[in-house]
Amino acid sequence: MKNSKSYRPNVAAVVLSSSYPNKCEFLVAHRTDIKGAWQFPQGGIDAGETPLYALYRELKEEIGTDSIEVIAEYPEWIKYDFPSGVSKKFYPFDGQKQKYFLVRLKNDTLIDIQTHIPEFNEYKFVAYEELFEQVTHFKRPVYRQVIDYFKREGYL
Repeated sequence: MKNSKSYRPNVAAVVLSSSYPNKCEFLVAHRTDIKGAWQFPQGGIDAGETPLYALYRELKEEIGTDSIEVIAEYPEWIKYDFPSGVSKKFYPFDGQKQKYFLVRLKNDTLIDIQTHIPEFNEYKFVAYEELFEQVTHFKRPVYRQVIDYFKREGYL
């Protein structure tokens, strides 16, 4: 039987503070539209965009800056399904197909989540030990897969 699920092409940024590599802190942000949902910045890839171009555009749209250094890229696309109740918001998609990038904020970069259309109402930097307690439950397996890969490769 053919898989009839549809996945939205998407990029996600594992954003490290400008203190990296001396201090490893991850940016997580609270969504304005889903109470209690903390996540990495992410967003759809528009027609004709490369994942890298979409990464810079989405960071500018979501955290008010694209002043980053790309450290690494996860080598594969990762799919996940939205939990029931969330998928209707993103109709007609059943989930997302994501390309992850590990990035570092450049020195003295300011984050401004009060963008043209704010997607986040709060953000913070957390240590690895706090990360998986902070992020929304359905993203934890994917985040763990990506973070573990970057750790194995020596980036974290």
